Formats: sequence, structure tokens, C-alpha cells
Amino acid sequence: MTDTTSGRLSGKAALVTGSTSNIGRAIAEAFAAEGAHVVVSGRDRGRGAEVVEGIRAAGGRADFLAADLDGSPEASRDLAERAVAALGGRIDILVNNAGVYPGHDTAGTDGKTFDQVYGVNVKAPFFLTAALAPRMARAGGGAIVNLGSWIARLGVPLGALYSSTKGAMETLTRAWAAEFGPRGVRVNAVSPGVVLPPSPAGTEPHPGEVMMKGTPAGAVGTPEAIARAVVWLASDEAAFAHGTVVDVDGGRTGVAVIAA
Repeated sequence: MTDTTSGRLSGKAALVTGSTSNIGRAIAEAFAAEGAHVVVSGRDRGRGAEVVEGIRAAGGRADFLAADLDGSPEASRDLAERAVAALGGRIDILVNNAGVYPGHDTAGTDGKTFDQVYGVNVKAPFFLTAALAPRMARAGGGAIVNLGSWIARLGVPLGALYSSTKGAMETLTRAWAAEFGPRGVRVNAVSPGVVLPPSPAGTEPHPGEVMMKGTPAGAVGTPEAIARAVVWLASDEAAFAHGTVVDVDGGRTGVAVIAA
């Protein structure tokens, strides 16, 4: 959990999908550290229990709900209803983080993989938002934060399918901001850059690490860096932010410097 907190989400009820590891876990931990009651969600019960135990040990409030968000409206609606119940009848914040990333090239992608990736990355958050945004509006407002990706705007040789789903989420962010913003529900997105653990000493660097050469950051990012941006967008500090995509990518998509 983060070291410095200010209670920016005190009293808020939040659902974070795909929050049993990596970026999603860091978001759930950061939300709890800022005072939110968090529903941690994912497929792995063991990892979910571990995240919840850690949050509670640090003095936060969290519950785990197992969910396989396969893209069906039923799966998203079921999680929405269970999360509302676990959070005492309301949800103030939804983070659409869950996603899958197959590394196939275009010619090597079959129909089953295509449908699965769009199901998890686009259809699941679509129907989850459909279930929760109107409820937030009726309750007086809320905040939705979607997770995009830097490769939605900077093409790379592999990952066309994944990057197209993240482009869809950035488009939905703007469309939902127009649809739900006037009803009190802010919708924004964070576009993470390369977030990887450093390669072990003596090994070849991961291709993602190589991609960060020639950027202001010069290195890969951390889940915690992404989480801090999501906390800001979910908090009242970002009350005037609607339909924006915040790049947290070390400058990868917007800046070029001379690589050392």
C-alpha cells in the first residue's frame, strides 16, 4: 500500500476488476489506503484472499468477489449486483481494469481468441458500466476509470488485437463521459506505459524495457505509478476532468529524447 495518504477516497465504495495482481492490485491497495472500501475482483480466489488480507492488515477495508468476466452481460451484471451488496448498497467508483493480452500476430489470431479478447477487454467493461453507471447517477454521482494502453496510439509489430481493444476503451471513455457526465458520473481513463519488473541481472532486457529507451523516464514504470493516477481521477480533486485519457507512460507516446 502507498506510504503517503490523505484520505482522498474516505467513505467511498469502489469496485476494481482484475485486481488480484499487478496494476489492478496496486489500484485496490491505493484505494484502500486512501480510505475507500474496496471490492477486489478476479478469477483466482487464492490471490484475491491474499490481496484482501494485506489490505486489512494495513488497516483498510476490502472484500473479494470471484468473477470470470467473459464478456457476457450476465457475468457483468452478476458481479455488479454482488459488489453493490458487499459494499452496503452502493458503488461510488468503478475501475475497469481486467484484461487479457495474447501475443499473437494478426495472421496467427483465430476467431476464438479474437472473441475472447474482445469479450474480456471490451464487452465485460461495457456491460459492467451499463449496470453500474445509471445506479451511480440515481445515487447522486460517481466516477468510472478505464484502463487504456500506450499501444492504442503507438503501433508495434505485435499486439494489434489487444491494442484495438484498448483503443475501443478510450473511445468508450469519451462516449460515456458525454452520456453519463451530465448525470453526475465522471468517466476518464489512464493509459499505462510499459509496466514490468526489471529483468534479472545478467539476462537480456525484456523488449518492453528496450521500448523505453529514448523516453524521458528511460525505464519501465511501476504498478504504483499507475495506481496514483487512478486515485486522482477517482477523487474529487479531478472533479473537472471528463472524458480525458491520462498518459502515464514515461513519455513514450508523446515525447522523444536522445537515447544515451
